[in-house]
Amino acid sequence: MIEPFKALILAGSRPGEVDPAAAYAGVAHKGLIVLQGQTLLARVLGAVEAAGAAKIGVSANDETIKAALAGTRAVALPTAEGPSQSVADAAGRLGFPLLITTVDHALLKPEWITQFLADTPDWAEVAVLLAPEARVQAAAPQTKRTYLKFRDGRYSGCNLFLLRDERAMGVVTLWRKVEALRKQPWKIAAMLGPSFLIRYALGLLTLDQAVARLGALADVKAAAVRAQDGLAAVDVDKPSDLDLVRELVGEA
Repeated sequence: MIEPFKALILAGSRPGEVDPAAAYAGVAHKGLIVLQGQTLLARVLGAVEAAGAAKIGVSANDETIKAALAGTRAVALPTAEGPSQSVADAAGRLGFPLLITTVDHALLKPEWITQFLADTPDWAEVAVLLAPEARVQAAAPQTKRTYLKFRDGRYSGCNLFLLRDERAMGVVTLWRKVEALRKQPWKIAAMLGPSFLIRYALGLLTLDQAVARLGALADVKAAAVRAQDGLAAVDVDKPSDLDLVRELVGEA
């Protein structure tokens, strides 16, 4: 059982870059895109608050997002050089257990969060929510998502993560290493190990085996949790995603 949790919403943006979904919607930041009369920021804030978050932080470097937090329970937190360091800094401010999501999780529902926390095994120090392809297609057959292929099927990420306690920070350290090597993929491959990469490429690993292996690299106990609702895999990365969520809520 997860004790009262804290929540972090990642809403950072790269200086000088215009987010394509924000530009398509005519706003300064995609967190300000309006859906059903609310900005995406307000929708995500409302979901984590309704799910019972004791504290809410929003990691943001955009002044319009910071201004939009006025009058809410959330506190603006500074962004760092990369999202991994932003998470590390936020964990130091907010504490644990820490639920992490993103400002573009346009359809996020409180019940997805509570189900995710309930389904996370007691032994897991880190958990990630993924949706089986069949559930995504059943909920939104028109969507085109990116899937990871495993022996037991294909899964799409749901932008929901849990860091249970301080020990979970090992996975953030590993994440930081991967970020630092993003322009040197051969070094990332070496860090993961040839056995892992070959078994994944050949489709020999189940989802649980792959997540456990990645957790072991970070010296943490990691678990994959399956989403009950395939819509949990839908976020707003590009204009076509915004068209999709508008269609799904009846605004198209």
